[in-house]
Amino acid sequence: MNEISTAAVHTRVWLDLLGRQFPELLAELAPGRTGPRLSHSPRGGTPAGGGSAPLRLDVSDAIRDVTDGVIELEEAVRERLGQGRPRKAPVPERLRRIAGLLDAPGVDAVLAEHVLSEARRMSGRCGRALGEAEPLFRVDGRCPWCDSVSLRLFPARQAVLCVNPGCRCEDESCGCATGAEHRHSWPETEWAALTGRDGGELAALPAGTLRAALGEAR
Repeated sequence: MNEISTAAVHTRVWLDLLGRQFPELLAELAPGRTGPRLSHSPRGGTPAGGGSAPLRLDVSDAIRDVTDGVIELEEAVRERLGQGRPRKAPVPERLRRIAGLLDAPGVDAVLAEHVLSEARRMSGRCGRALGEAEPLFRVDGRCPWCDSVSLRLFPARQAVLCVNPGCRCEDESCGCATGAEHRHSWPETEWAALTGRDGGELAALPAGTLRAALGEAR
């Protein structure tokens, strides 16, 4: 599988994830959701409660950001491929159309990586608005600095970190030297040597696929 084909496979996984997250965001703002019932209004008027839940601005902002982002992404891909402006459609349909363009002639590694990056960014935005915790996965092997079985893969950050708070590396400029809240991390180019797994394969995949590759989240 060449570089473009690999990126296309990874990108489709993220686009599929985003396509499942977006309806969940819309459901958070759906009419009819009720908030907690209160006995009295703050001013002593009509009893409060039983109405719609307060508007969650973080969810509303995420919906607007992702909607605009998907529209702009599809338009950019089609423009790059010399195609006309896309017809209007809901976000999930646009995501499916973008996925369908990844095998089109003219898609190069730069374009494929851009689509992957945007899909991953928007999926992360949805996850944060939905209150999803960032997944992390235990990586086989020991940290080369502290010899602890404390290596974890954070797919959203594209980073492998040592989560041992006492771990320190020998690089004085590394953040781990400034305090326990910082962790030494390894870039993707060093993953293969560190974990014995291909960094390019692990970097692009979201939690569901990583779980199959690395085991259950820890």
